[in-house]
Parts: sequence; structure tokens; C-alpha cells
Amino acid sequence: MQYFLEQCLLSLREVIVAEDSEVIVVDNNSTDDSCQMIRDKFPEVLLLENNSNLGLAKANNKGVGVSSGRFLCFLNPDTIIPDNVFPNLLKKATQLPHVGLVGPRLISGKGNFLRESKRNIPAPLTSLKRLLGIRTRFVKSYFADHIQEREIGRVDVLDSAFMLIKKDHYLSVGGFDDDYFLYGEDLDLSYRVKKMGLLNYYLGNITALHYKGESVDRNADLVMIFYGAMRLFYSKHFRSNRVLDFMVSVGIRMVSFIHSFKDFKKNRREVTQYYLISENEVLSTNIASKLNTELVRVSTIEREDLGDKNIEIIFDGDFMSYLEIIKQMELLNKQNVTFKIRPADCDYILGSDFSDGKGEVITF
Repeated sequence: MQYFLEQCLLSLREVIVAEDSEVIVVDNNSTDDSCQMIRDKFPEVLLLENNSNLGLAKANNKGVGVSSGRFLCFLNPDTIIPDNVFPNLLKKATQLPHVGLVGPRLISGKGNFLRESKRNIPAPLTSLKRLLGIRTRFVKSYFADHIQEREIGRVDVLDSAFMLIKKDHYLSVGGFDDDYFLYGEDLDLSYRVKKMGLLNYYLGNITALHYKGESVDRNADLVMIFYGAMRLFYSKHFRSNRVLDFMVSVGIRMVSFIHSFKDFKKNRREVTQYYLISENEVLSTNIASKLNTELVRVSTIEREDLGDKNIEIIFDGDFMSYLEIIKQMELLNKQNVTFKIRPADCDYILGSDFSDGKGEVITF
């Protein structure tokens, strides 16, 4: 996670130019060198170090407790924030009527749209539909598909990987519920914000990247935690019909049990052609030596040039901004193409081919 966090902070350093902004990192007793990296490379960041893993909700609330801003933006450490995001996000957060939470369109490390960027409240019937794989237009979908991917509109639930809210509103609803250790905290907060009479807005015209698989190690235990969070949400907000409650509870337990046997190992495909988008010949030589393969260095590449080979494209952060990189990932998005990024002035490349699996870091 250390390298993904560093990239996130580097992107924030480019984005945040206002003197009255601050970056707070709450470390949940990480076992790598993340804290030392922050102290060495990001002295402007306020670092809070926990002696144990408090869970996501408690850690976020702890960060809020020392914050001084009028707005709060919650970010996962495996996100990348392009330089046009915050000006546009704050503009919408002050212009839209009765704003509660706002959140952008999120894409994965493969350049694919993450549908969980906008969701509906999973009421009991919606949950049964999703859990059992039922197809019917008479019950709301789990995802908020009534809003198109690049539209702006009201939705029930936003993703806590990247959401923004006025601090006053956040405190008024009591912040994240500490009972959620991992997963479900964004669902619960979004629901309580709506109950307060505010509106949650999905901003499909603003895009950020979320590797997703890097925030946690995907395994059977986390599957149980996820579905446990769903049961917690229902016990807090939807205990009304005993029969329906029982059906949802049984459905959640059955699906969590079945998914606990899932094989979380991902087989990486063999790359047959590497491209580096950069003007740095020395960097190209170093990466090619580390990969022990031929690397084609180019200043630009077109989708039509990619063909059907298994291709990996490496973006040089000294040559392209994160905004340009994300746009290129979307333009070049194909089934046979993966991406890695070399953050500016860094001696590693990183990326993630799977939104439900761990990413990869290669140092050189």
C-alpha cells in the first residue's frame, strides 16, 4: 500500500493549491514503511498513527476530529486525483440545491467504469434481487443505472473511496458509524444524510481513479466482513417486516458462505508487448532492464495501433499529468491492454489489472 499511497499524495500535491487546504492521513497500524515515507517526503501532511487497526469508520472520524476545513473529502489511499477535480467538485458542491454528499465518476486501474460510484439504497427487495440474481424491472437495481455514467444526478449512495461533504452536515448526522469496521460505512452515511433531508449527487463529468483492490487484501474473511456489514445495515435501518427481514438475513448468510470458498488468486496474463509513453531514454532503459524484455518508447499511441496482442502501457508521470494519463487509459481501454504508471521522480511503476485483486509494484 505504501507505493499506492505515495502516488495518491503526489496527485494531491499537484491538485491542492489553495492555502487553506490540508491533507490528513490516518494510519491504521500499517506494517510497511508508509508512515516513514510520509514523514520523509510529505512534511506538509498531518499524519495520525494508530497503535491498532481501528477500522475505516473510526479512522475517518479521528481524522475529522483534527480537521479545520469547511469541507471534508474522504479518499482511499489507492486513488488518483487529476488536477481538474477539486475546483469542479467544490463548485458543484456549492451550486447544487440542498447538497449532502457529492462524489465523482470512478474508474479502475484498467480504465473501466466502476458502477459502485453510484448506487441505490439496497432496501430488502433490492438486496434479494441482487443476492439471488433475479432480473426484474419492478424492483430497484443495486446500482443507480437511472443516471448515465457521465451525467450529473441525484443518487442514494456514493462510494467512500472518494466523497465530499460539508463538515457541518457531516457532524450533524454523527459522522461515520463506528460500528462499521470495513465496508458499509458509505452506505450507512449516505442513507442518514438523505434522511436528514439533504441530496446526494453523483458527478459523472468528473473522473478519478480507484484501484480498489489495494485498500484491502481480498480473502474469505473479508467476504464475511462485507456481508456482515450488510446485515448490520439492515438491523439498524430496515427491521420492519419479520418475514422479509428473515429472508434477507438468510440470503446474506447463504451468499457470504458460498463466496467464502471463492478463489481470490488472480492469474496475470503474459504480456507480449510493452510500451512506455515518455521522452526519457534512461527511464526506458532502466524499466526494460528490470522487465528483461524489449520496451518500445513512444510519445503517443493510438487505439488502432494496439492490435490483439497482450499489451501493457506504462505512463511516465514526468511526461504526462494524471489528468492526461486517466484520459489515455479510457481511450486505450481494451480487454487485451493493461496499464502501469511511473509517478513523477519515482523509481517504480505500479498498477492493478483487477478491481477485486491486489495490484503490482515493480521497483527499478
